[in-house]
Amino acid sequence: MAEPITHKVTVITDDQTIILEVSDGANLRQTLLAADLSPHGKLSRRVNCGGRGLCATCGVWIEAEQPAPQHWHDRIGAAFGYPRLSCQIAVRAPLTVRLVPNKIMWGKPERARRYRRTDQTGSAH
Repeated sequence: MAEPITHKVTVITDDQTIILEVSDGANLRQTLLAADLSPHGKLSRRVNCGGRGLCATCGVWIEAEQPAPQHWHDRIGAAFGYPRLSCQIAVRAPLTVRLVPNKIMWGKPERARRYRRTDQTGSAH
């Protein structure tokens, strides 16, 4: 019987770095919550959409191994440099994420973090 596929998810917070081993295809938001690492801000911990990709309160910064956004809301936010929706990311490879510090509801955009699709030569599109 084949070993189940797992991936390393490195989570960076204000004061620590935590490494999690997660099953292939695991939902990032659910993984973070199960590890007691909330991607939500102070207000949205109790009031959020429950992982349906509607409220944008579970945003995290993807520091390395950034997967392409799949959900419409995540694609729009990523294109403008907003944090990525953890509820819309399936872990299919190693991933490094940073929890957004001092977030009350949503994270602020950072132009340098805009998602850019690259081709095999590394050119941005």
